Amino acid sequence: MNILILAPQVPYPPKQGTALRNWGILRGLAVQHRVSLLTFAAPDQPPDPPAELSACLERSAILPQPTRATSARLKTLLTSPRPDLAHRLADAAFRMHLARWLDEIAFDWVVAEGLELAPYLDGVWVRASRPRVAFDAHNCEYLLQQRAFQADVRRPRRWPAAAYSFIQQHRLRRYEAEVCRRADLVMAVSREDALALHRIAPDCEPLVLPNGLFVTEYATFPERATLQAPAFVFTGTMDFRPNVDGMLWFGREVWSRVREALPEATCYVVGKRPHPRLEALRDLPGIVITGSVPETRAYIGAATVYIAPLLVGGGTRLKLLEAMAMGRAIVSTPLGAEGFPAPERAMLLAAEPLAFALACIRLARNPAERVRLGAAAQAYVAHYDWDALLPPFLARLQA
Repeated sequence: MNILILAPQVPYPPKQGTALRNWGILRGLAVQHRVSLLTFAAPDQPPDPPAELSACLERSAILPQPTRATSARLKTLLTSPRPDLAHRLADAAFRMHLARWLDEIAFDWVVAEGLELAPYLDGVWVRASRPRVAFDAHNCEYLLQQRAFQADVRRPRRWPAAAYSFIQQHRLRRYEAEVCRRADLVMAVSREDALALHRIAPDCEPLVLPNGLFVTEYATFPERATLQAPAFVFTGTMDFRPNVDGMLWFGREVWSRVREALPEATCYVVGKRPHPRLEALRDLPGIVITGSVPETRAYIGAATVYIAPLLVGGGTRLKLLEAMAMGRAIVSTPLGAEGFPAPERAMLLAAEPLAFALACIRLARNPAERVRLGAAAQAYVAHYDWDALLPPFLARLQA
């Protein structure tokens, strides 16, 4: 089949959640089908496709990622019924390129990777003879904003953010429901997300396609960063709200308890675009904010303990899959591990600051338990290898 993937950023090298999922799906599809890619290049990505990506593609087009002035964003916030997310990647050149390809090429499927790309499907749906559309819901976005509102409304200083989330959750609910109703196939990353999408679009029965990895490429990765032990590591895109909130909670509520028991402990916050709100963590002893690094696996593999102190759930966390594939001992909040069945088999779970700190201290002091938990994590993550996950998706495309 001829398949066109619309992606928010170049999916190779796969260094963070969105790219990891997009690369896994693209690479799996390319084994059997002719795959084209229309995508944006983030500011830190080259305008030409890497050789590893080109080898999987029939054709590709990479456009500069659009930017929005504050005034333009305020205008859409005030005047558009669609959520802010639907305007984030609005770009006339992307729309024109898509239209030209649809005129020239008989695609069997168009796959939109995430709700940010869904507005471009308007140009697919209006065609009399059109390809089928698959919408890959990387997150149940209305649910994320609903939970962000519930967290912020309890804190007066966060009321402006709560007001934003309150408005956005309702716009997202309507828009996600519309996209799910119109798509020929909807994928969700977890059973929980699939049920949440079904609630707002009852005729939609999403296919659960969990986040995955090419597990061997993590288990055999040899490079290790030089870290001060015991090293607690968190990885992620560090301007993403759940990551920012989670690390601020860890720094303010958990870290002092860990350092009191382990004075040499160091926490590494690893990921590109650290948000200005994280600057407060730089004043805390033992916390290092790295910014972008060449290879996050080098930090994950060097971690004494990998932490996922996330306060907002949704989907399944690719960062946890990465840590499990590298055999790390993990401490997560229950919300951070949401979407995984029986996650306590592969990691320690703790919801409260004291319990989270005690779990971190316990693992740092107990090498044998770290080895046992790391082995359990690697056994668990074997079910999330792309070779095991993709067959039901491929079968649906061919049905």
